[in-house]
Amino acid sequence: MAKTTLTISSKNYSSWSLRGWLMAKMSGLDFEEVKVSTDTADNRAELLLLSPSILVPSLHHNKIKVWDTLAIGEYLNEIAPKQNLLPTNPVHRAHCRAICGEMHSGFTALRSSLPMNIKARIQLTQVWSKAQLDIDRILEIWADCLKTYKGPYLFGKTPCMADAMYAPVVTRFATYGIALAPLFEQYSKQILSMPFMKEWTADALKEPDDIEELEVEF
Repeated sequence: MAKTTLTISSKNYSSWSLRGWLMAKMSGLDFEEVKVSTDTADNRAELLLLSPSILVPSLHHNKIKVWDTLAIGEYLNEIAPKQNLLPTNPVHRAHCRAICGEMHSGFTALRSSLPMNIKARIQLTQVWSKAQLDIDRILEIWADCLKTYKGPYLFGKTPCMADAMYAPVVTRFATYGIALAPLFEQYSKQILSMPFMKEWTADALKEPDDIEELEVEF
């Protein structure tokens, strides 16, 4: 029996669930998924970014409950340090934490105007100016990391907590047909080709389209 459970929501719509799930997979821990329904007001509000819900993701391990995505990543790094969810170099680790924190607390315009919807393919004719500023900042972060740590992931040869935090952005760029320079296109392909991402995407494609508010063509 798995000693760890991870509570998540929709694999098609829930970006925070994806982040926590990827971190748990990267940690190498055996865990069971516990899915919460999207048909309650609280869960739908979370997916629609209308409330600061902490319902998902939620990690339960050895009688310990951790429910914030950054806290989950830090906890997993502590109990599985050899998986390098955070870089071992303290300077690199501080950099990683900084960009993870920026994703955790920022980019609200991108979240609201380009919600995660893995199954959808929507060709935007124009991106809201505030969302474009978020996109520009994300690409600046990616460029800095890929140049500094030489790729193919943000902090070098293996995926880490930062890649998990920015993975939903990669899916958003694909969903809305955001044009990317070759460097960023290659990074996006690297993320989407990860076995864990392929597993998540395959499950997302099987889900019903049950949140009409997130099926709007912007």
